[in-house]
Amino acid sequence: METLTILHSDREILVCVKPAGVLSTDEPGGLPALVREALGDPGACVRTVHRLDRVVSGLMVLARTPEAASRLSRQIRDREFDKEYLAVLHGCPPEPRGELRDLLLRSKPERKTYVVTEPGKGVQEAVLTYRVVNRRGDLSRVLIHLETGRTHQIRAQFSARGLPLVGDRKYSLLEDGCPIALWSHSLTFRHPATGERVSYRLEPPEIYPWETV
Repeated sequence: METLTILHSDREILVCVKPAGVLSTDEPGGLPALVREALGDPGACVRTVHRLDRVVSGLMVLARTPEAASRLSRQIRDREFDKEYLAVLHGCPPEPRGELRDLLLRSKPERKTYVVTEPGKGVQEAVLTYRVVNRRGDLSRVLIHLETGRTHQIRAQFSARGLPLVGDRKYSLLEDGCPIALWSHSLTFRHPATGERVSYRLEPPEIYPWETV
C-alpha cells in the first residue's frame, strides 16, 4: 500500500495527503483503508466526506465518527466547507483573476465531463473563481476556489477554454510526461466537535511542473 502522510488526527477527524492514484472512497486500496493501516486499526471508523479525482493528490479530511461525518457533510451541502486548489495550466487566462461559470454534463460511459450550452437532464451549474499567482513561459499557476464541487469540474472548465491542466491525460491532447498538476491546497471548515473554524494548507511537491512555475 501507499505511504500516507497524516497532518492532524483527533477523535473526530483526520487530515492527510491523498496520494495520486488512490481512490477517495472506502474500498480495498482506497484512502480510508490506507488511513486504517496507518492507524494500525483495521476496524477504525474512517469515513469519506469529500472526494478528489483518483489522479489528484493533496489535502483531504476524513471523519472518524458517524456524527463527524454528518456534520462535515452538512457543511459541504451548505457551502460552509471551503476548498482551494492549485493548478498549472498550458497558457494563461486572459484576466489575472476571474470567475468561470458553466453548465456541465457528465458522461458516465466515457467517465468524462463536458461543458454544454443548454440546460437539460443531468446538466449542473459549475462555478469557480481563480487567481493567477505565477507565470513562466507558456505555463501559469492558478489558485482556484470551488463554489461547486462537480466531477472533473476544474479540469473540464479550464480545458473548454483552451487552458488544459499540465499532465491531464483525459482533457488535454498534449503529452507532458508528468502527473496531473492539480493539488488540493487548502481546506477550511468548522471542527465537528468544537465548532471552531479550522484551516489546513499545504504546498505541492517540488517536482515538475510545480518547481518551475
